[in-house]
Amino acid sequence: MASVLVPVAYVIIIFGGLFVFSYFYRKHTSTMVYEPYFPSHPERNAYITLLQKTDPPAHDALLKSALVRRAMADVQRVLRIREDKPALQSLLQKGSIGDELWNSLLAAEKELEAEIMEVVAEANSFVEGWGQVIFPTANEMLANEKIRAAFEHINGTKAEIESKFELKPSKGVIDTTAVASKAANGLLSPTTASEITATSDNEGSAASKSVSLPDAHHTYLPTQSY
Repeated sequence: MASVLVPVAYVIIIFGGLFVFSYFYRKHTSTMVYEPYFPSHPERNAYITLLQKTDPPAHDALLKSALVRRAMADVQRVLRIREDKPALQSLLQKGSIGDELWNSLLAAEKELEAEIMEVVAEANSFVEGWGQVIFPTANEMLANEKIRAAFEHINGTKAEIESKFELKPSKGVIDTTAVASKAANGLLSPTTASEITATSDNEGSAASKSVSLPDAHHTYLPTQSY
């Protein structure tokens, strides 16, 4: 009889200890305040400040612009979580990181879900149906900003490569930024403008075509057709 009670008591003690430990551990972790995964949300704060402004109230166009900027920030956070979550999960399984960072990411994910629903509701309050297209629009604007930033760094990257490999700068390259600034200030004479046009035409059909990029700071507001 004693030989039967010893294993049973051993199993009860082991499982009882595990149950008590898990109970107190869950109670301790439920009261912990984790450090935010994202430090702040200035775009949301700016929109709420404009929305609460009453003397004078903010114009609808300004509120819509602030809401689109808020949606753009949310899209960036969604992409960040999608990139970080698999890596953090793998590190957590290996024991390289603690539970605090993982729980902070899960809390940020839940907060982001609520934020997206709030942005959709705010968009529908302006124009019915805008909430369905505001995030695709914000995603397109983020892609436009990346393309614009890459286009603006072309001249700097080219000059760096030329200086690194001691290459001579191309003679047919025209500084479009300087030309545009001179034309805006009225410093570009008609003769100079014609010479620039002739020079660009001699570079071939590919170089003579100008690429017009939309302004990344311009906010595409929805129309009543939504």
